[in-house]
Amino acid sequence: AIYNRGARGEDIVYGKVPEHLVEAVSEAREELVAMLAEVDDEIGEMFIEDTEPTVEQLHDAVRRATIARKFTPVLMGSAIKDKGIQALLDAVVRYMPKSTEVQNTMLDIKNNEKEVDVVPYSNQPFVGLAFKLEEGKYGQLTYIRVYQGRLEKGQFAYHVKSGKKVKIARLARMHSNSMEDIDSVGAGEICALFGIDCASGDTFTDGSTQYSMSTMFVPDPVISLSLTPKEKNASNFSKALNRFQKEDPTFRVHIDEESNQTIISGMGELHLDIYVERMRREYNVDCVTGKPQVAFRETASVKATFSYTHKKQTGGAGQFGRVEGYIEPIESGEHADKPQEFVNRVMGGTIPAQYISACQKGFMDGMREGFMVGHPIVGVRMVLEDGAAHSVDSSELAFRLATFYAFSEAFKATKPRILEPIMTVEVSAPIEFQGNVLGTINKRKGIIVDTESQEDYCSVVAEVPLNNMFGYSTELRSGTQGKGEFSMEYKRHAPVYPEVQEELIKEHQKKMAEKK
Repeated sequence: AIYNRGARGEDIVYGKVPEHLVEAVSEAREELVAMLAEVDDEIGEMFIEDTEPTVEQLHDAVRRATIARKFTPVLMGSAIKDKGIQALLDAVVRYMPKSTEVQNTMLDIKNNEKEVDVVPYSNQPFVGLAFKLEEGKYGQLTYIRVYQGRLEKGQFAYHVKSGKKVKIARLARMHSNSMEDIDSVGAGEICALFGIDCASGDTFTDGSTQYSMSTMFVPDPVISLSLTPKEKNASNFSKALNRFQKEDPTFRVHIDEESNQTIISGMGELHLDIYVERMRREYNVDCVTGKPQVAFRETASVKATFSYTHKKQTGGAGQFGRVEGYIEPIESGEHADKPQEFVNRVMGGTIPAQYISACQKGFMDGMREGFMVGHPIVGVRMVLEDGAAHSVDSSELAFRLATFYAFSEAFKATKPRILEPIMTVEVSAPIEFQGNVLGTINKRKGIIVDTESQEDYCSVVAEVPLNNMFGYSTELRSGTQGKGEFSMEYKRHAPVYPEVQEELIKEHQKKMAEKK
């Protein structure tokens, strides 16, 4: 057993396991060996032969399984009471891989973004990734992980995205809230730079190569809020929003063209609440938030043909463009990475080649804002088969408008559906509240995917529409005496119920009528 002694738990004492915990420790060890036997061959063989592994063999097995991403070590501790910190740091050193034991890749920008293996040695050209930003008393503090080569104080580094050359005036190694000035860092190390203008996820090199670390996957936001500062002349308002966008790629900000409101978007209610609170605490800007807006989507459900002629005659040259073809839904699994697709099957030059790109732009214009609730359209393929042009009156604008109007007419005939974001919700609570938890999920039209019960706690995994999740944290706390907690992650977009679709359309029509 490990005991933390001293005022801040800095003294580690190894002693006997308390008598009342001996049986629990023995059961936990047996469970650990059984779990490792499923993911590690060496421990698996020993488990079958009923041989007791040594402590060193267990450590080695945990390391192998962790590096292979088959096993996740979980350690106990308390940040408030400073307990378990040393054991956690020892586990990081003991179980996590060295930089030479992991194969990372980067993209060669000069060679059509071909994947190149990272060589994690200090004698190679420098490549580093800015993975975290922090606002400090010396300005922006940028944390960089050196993947390849060496970064030295006084040298120049190149920001791959902007092409700018920056001088590394100061290098620091961070130790919690203190820092140590250093002269250089090698491959696999982490350092902090001062006064570098960049965003989270940007790559730096020494200029001899044009490599970029492959960007992390950033999911689309699933929830939006309107945000208004209480004081009109809040100078730090835009400064804070710019800062947060640089720090967090999943946090988005835009101005609504119709209402002229500032809209913030993110991955959940709590995600946005944290940034609103940070604005108040760090930038002294109190804000009022509006009703959350869910990122609905619109899509087609059946195929529909179109044949549209755009004709407009004025004093001089008019406008003429004719397009024919069909639109159809892109089935799930088919081109799943493409929210829309434009296919040109025009034969014989009935639409001149220079106008095809204008037709595609018209299609994209139509996809930008749906015709039921004003949200973007996804999962639609437009196939352009025929058309007609006029030698004088045809233009890019004419064909762009013709395609846009053709798409809008055809889309209404595809029995369009509204899609809503479905979230994977994981709830954990004491076992006596399991019935309450299941009841709250069913009330919000959730589908239970999995339930798991342990001695004292139960865990419930469900898929719930995001639109039904607002205020859930308050309901869960009140229903579990403050002991329940949940996490939420975007899973997919799925069609809403027909009655919900009608309600959403009515709400949108009412809103548009009020604006007029």
